[in-house]
Amino acid sequence: MKNEMLSVADVSVRINDGATMVIAGAEELLRQLPKGKWIGGTTVYFVTDQGGAVVRDKLFCTTFDRVAETDMRYVDVDALPTIAEGYKPNGFTMIMIPAFSVAHSNFAVEGQTYDNLFNQPLAGWITGVHLDDLGRKAPMIFDGATGQGHDEGAVLLHVGLPADAKADLDILNIFAQGDREDLTFRFKKDGFVASSVEVNGEEVDFATYIEENQIDTRLPLVANYSGAMVNVSIQSVDTVSGQVKFYAPVVAGVEYRMANALGSYAQAFAEGAGNTGEGQYSCNCILNYLYGELEGQRTGNFTGPVTFGEIAYILLNQTLVRMDISDTDAA
Repeated sequence: MKNEMLSVADVSVRINDGATMVIAGAEELLRQLPKGKWIGGTTVYFVTDQGGAVVRDKLFCTTFDRVAETDMRYVDVDALPTIAEGYKPNGFTMIMIPAFSVAHSNFAVEGQTYDNLFNQPLAGWITGVHLDDLGRKAPMIFDGATGQGHDEGAVLLHVGLPADAKADLDILNIFAQGDREDLTFRFKKDGFVASSVEVNGEEVDFATYIEENQIDTRLPLVANYSGAMVNVSIQSVDTVSGQVKFYAPVVAGVEYRMANALGSYAQAFAEGAGNTGEGQYSCNCILNYLYGELEGQRTGNFTGPVTFGEIAYILLNQTLVRMDISDTDAA
């Protein structure tokens, strides 16, 4: 697997040579690419070899070099539950979904119920735009088989690996549940919006609670799913309407706690990653990029797109998703 920042011309040569790729970049660049074995999505934020950066004139490309078979497909909102129907034997699937789309919402809330979704690694991200373009430009996804762009639905790259290779999918979450075990949050409904929450069993107006307790909304709510820490990030707090909006849905009945405050984001990622990351697929959250002031800073050896949500089977926030292709264990 190779990660590179390439010009449109260089990417086009790679595609025409038959490479299997996932590609991230500005919409106007993705529209220039020829048809081939690739899927793409829009973002202009990246973590590069030199650190976090806004890049508008090149595309970030991950090329998979151990491939037995490949299929690309676009699915509309109604067909999202069929994601696993394209899974290849001994393979993995890459997925991209546009931010703020119906598909984004439906996958976030219902994805974990899709048949056979967890039967193989499913990795990818929610596409975005420059923050200055929010509301003016739609995040896009591209199906390399047709070359067409879409602002709704999902694009999928199904890859089958040779028998001597395997895909390993993991997340790097630098947040943990806060130290206060006596401060817990539970919601009565699933969803991206909440007006009330049970704090230590007592129902309160969530927006008012956040304001009165001066909660730092740059820190996510964290749930412990059998040892895996899963974040739900707060998008906005409106005490007038009484609504708190999230970047990923809260799940009814699950216990959440506020994350502990961090020192340096970049240092936390570097320490969490160790010397890993080189030669792996990865994507990192736009909130980490912004709150951690990652522009110009590296996060270990990981490079890749900065996204409006990360996918490792389910939708995640403020998380780095990573996938490695390695040799199968000797029998």
